[in-house]
Amino acid sequence: MVVNISFQKQENRNLPSIISITRYCYLHGKQLTYHDPICCVRIIYHNISLEKNQEIVEFAENKPAFSRQNLAYLRSESWMNDFPHLFEVKGYQLAELPNYYCYVCVIGYKNNKPEYIQVIAKEPLGQNLRNQLEYSAKTLNQYLEIYSENFYQKSKIKLLEHILHKAGHQLRQSLSLIGIYAHNLHLQLSDIHYKRQAKIINENVNKLDSSLTEILSCGQGVRLNIVPQNLKEIVAETVKNFQPIIYRKHLKIHISQTSTILLLDKSQIQQVFDNLIGNAIHFSPDFGNIVISWQIFQQEILIKICDDGPGISSEDMQKIFNPFYSRRDGGTGLGLTIAKKIVLDHSGNLWAENAPQAGAVFSIILPRK
Repeated sequence: MVVNISFQKQENRNLPSIISITRYCYLHGKQLTYHDPICCVRIIYHNISLEKNQEIVEFAENKPAFSRQNLAYLRSESWMNDFPHLFEVKGYQLAELPNYYCYVCVIGYKNNKPEYIQVIAKEPLGQNLRNQLEYSAKTLNQYLEIYSENFYQKSKIKLLEHILHKAGHQLRQSLSLIGIYAHNLHLQLSDIHYKRQAKIINENVNKLDSSLTEILSCGQGVRLNIVPQNLKEIVAETVKNFQPIIYRKHLKIHISQTSTILLLDKSQIQQVFDNLIGNAIHFSPDFGNIVISWQIFQQEILIKICDDGPGISSEDMQKIFNPFYSRRDGGTGLGLTIAKKIVLDHSGNLWAENAPQAGAVFSIILPRK
């Protein structure tokens, strides 16, 4: 039996569908126990959300579990007399389990403590199983890094939500007051010059209020109105809203002909497409091409928005989803942050990369159920 663990690429990094780190380690442990002569698999990993090391123990089917005393011996790590190199498969002798063979492959080190996969077998492992153990360790290492990145990113967004919640109402109250006085001045002033200035003040207050609405939408909690939606119709509606600038720049928009029904909050996902397609249009050269495509898998859908613009610099790639970081003149720097938050709220993921030839590619993974 083989456990299928799928990945999507982000340059040299893997982006799996979001599942808990405990579940992910359990799947790897279970997969290893399907191979003879493996009897037991222990995975020690650092759970960033709990800020401590955790353990997964899996026994092969029809193989006896170890006693509490034997498990306590394994957890003591007294048998580990050195610190192996990363991803090195190394054998150890177990004084209290002399009839078993022990192999360890280190996933990483956190706080001077090793994270590792320990395999215990009744016979020595062949080279194929050693390679499988090394592959599992590398895969877990990548997932742990991605899981940590997502955790820190969500923590930053939570902090932003807290700040915005406190400041938002105060800012709105002040803007409303300024807007009222500017409007009253515009109505009462007779001098055309001053009247125009009052009007400009009022118009800019309205612009600030719109920007504040966009900023505060980033700080809203998860309140999704999930209903079945036609993906192609949402994309087509978004593209239609950009028709004037598409026509002005002579752009060609290519949209997948197939469609599918997804459970979404339409208004929020529409905001994601507004931002991503709007960026693609903005950075595309005149007479450029924008391709909006998707691949439908059993459990998820992968959506890609590709342009043939200048692409994303390495500096921008590191900061592109950070709040208040913008590559567009006059941008708030919150569009991509909000888009990513919405996709995460839908249990999906959003990332950026450069196309092989030219241009940028924004990819979205969304669950189909």
